[in-house]
Amino acid sequence: MTRTVIESQTKTVVMGFDEPFCVIGERINPTGRKKLAAELEAGDFSTVEKDALAQVKAGAAVLDINSGAVFANKMAEDPRYADNNFVEPPLMKELIECVQAITDTPLCIDSSVPGALEEGLKAANGRPLLNSVTGEEERLEIVLPLVKKYNVPVVAISNDDTGISEDPDVRFAVAKKIVERAADFGIPAHDIVVDPLVMPIGAMGTAGLQVFQLVRRLRDELGVNTTCGASNISFGLPNRHGINNAFLPMAITAGMTSAIMNPVAVPVSQKLLAEKRAAVEAAGIIIPEGMDDEAFVKMFGLGSMSFRAGKEMEAIRAANFLTNNDPNGGEWIKFNKVAAGGDAGAASGGRRGGRRGRG
Repeated sequence: MTRTVIESQTKTVVMGFDEPFCVIGERINPTGRKKLAAELEAGDFSTVEKDALAQVKAGAAVLDINSGAVFANKMAEDPRYADNNFVEPPLMKELIECVQAITDTPLCIDSSVPGALEEGLKAANGRPLLNSVTGEEERLEIVLPLVKKYNVPVVAISNDDTGISEDPDVRFAVAKKIVERAADFGIPAHDIVVDPLVMPIGAMGTAGLQVFQLVRRLRDELGVNTTCGASNISFGLPNRHGINNAFLPMAITAGMTSAIMNPVAVPVSQKLLAEKRAAVEAAGIIIPEGMDDEAFVKMFGLGSMSFRAGKEMEAIRAANFLTNNDPNGGEWIKFNKVAAGGDAGAASGGRRGGRRGRG
């Protein structure tokens, strides 16, 4: 049975077909997050620390560390900052040292810059996951020697020099090529985690079916673990969480063993809270005196004022239970006790122990 081992200094995560689904937290990534990029440029890692701890609390087994920041102010002063090869290696080292100082959760080192990958490998304790290699010849020749040198597993993305194909057979062929080339370097298939590339369902109606078919082939024919950017499936659509919640259990039953995703539900903003309070007041609804913000947002189904596990995590926990990767449902019960503040199941209305048999 394929087992991909990812380690920190004190913790081990095993990715496999008979293991619980591995959630790789994606939040430590300045790409598209101007506020975070600006903080990092100023040497402020407070959001990184908050994101790391929140994701672990929500259930992330591995934390992805992405160093793809744009330092706009420094770029204006020094043209070297326009080059990611200059910016990312030292930033990756700082990010990893920051996260390792507050949590012993295993890491995934994520960059398109080879120098940043190696700096991350030098700084990381244990056996991190490297993200990533593609089927592009230049990338294979640069990244696979690093994988071999540091004896780490690697994410293999199913695109090559021709780009990303919409044909699932082509994407499978690229994955097979990467596995075979890795073998030439002495890297076993169990250390390759293939990302078959999830297309947006809004742009391609068969995107979900393609992924499920690909994952089954990758499991059955190549014997490799798989991952994906889970939210890609719902890109551009309303109620993305609803689509993600359906997609993840379906992908798990097809054989997918991990996903790079956000495990945290974003707290209700002060703006939304104020708008809802105003609407309630305008409607003449009387709120009990002294009701705090948390009780208010829960009463009206807005969510929570604090970071907590997202709905996708609920779907994943349920899928683990249903696929017998959570024997006896221990983790499911624990998850729901935490979510309900210790009162999970108190209002279920069902008989304890299930339906009674006839005498």
